[in-house]
Amino acid sequence: MSSQIDYTSPGTQFAFDVNSNPIFKKDANNYINLLSVNQLNTLRNLSLLDIFLSKGNVIEPHYHQNASELVYCISGAAEISLLNPFTKQYLRYHVTPGQVVNLPQGWWHYEIATQDHTHLLAIFDANVPDVIYGSDLLRLTPANVFAYTYCLDAEALKTTLEPIKNTVVLGPPSNCSYNPVQGQSAANPSANQGFVAQQAVQPNQAVQPQKYGSHHHRAPQF
Repeated sequence: MSSQIDYTSPGTQFAFDVNSNPIFKKDANNYINLLSVNQLNTLRNLSLLDIFLSKGNVIEPHYHQNASELVYCISGAAEISLLNPFTKQYLRYHVTPGQVVNLPQGWWHYEIATQDHTHLLAIFDANVPDVIYGSDLLRLTPANVFAYTYCLDAEALKTTLEPIKNTVVLGPPSNCSYNPVQGQSAANPSANQGFVAQQAVQPNQAVQPQKYGSHHHRAPQF
């Protein structure tokens, strides 16, 4: 089988300590380590994230535009949620050690720990996983574009989004003023009815979408 890797090269790498490559650290209990082809040059179509979370901490909503992701629970427990773009339903899975959730390429998803000392392994079918985070979409898209598109109060929306100064990655931010566990689905894992009892989450209790033209749009102020 042909290969672009020269396995006889003195620079060929076969081992790496993933602990030595943190890509994001919120605190001592919440951080992510990365292994990609940039750390181990013999990898082909494979990379991984080693994820450590305490209860109530969440890997913010995001998607990977170049890779599918398989999330394996090593310890603790987590809720993994994904938006099925074909059915327009949010699916939630509560995973414990030994269980996995598959996230197809480009699907919007997030992971939230429901126990302390949660350890997840995310495996990708790409040498380096690309990612687009929800916080970047919210902070970099002009607020008036969102306001005009969805007929929202522009000033209220700008005030709401103003605290998002940087990419969040692991939320809630350390300076968040409310208890990140209370009121979150992570505080009530039983609502998921166990592993692979998938639940379609209908936002706003399945409110029927309004037809185009039912809103009174204002002219955009770009």
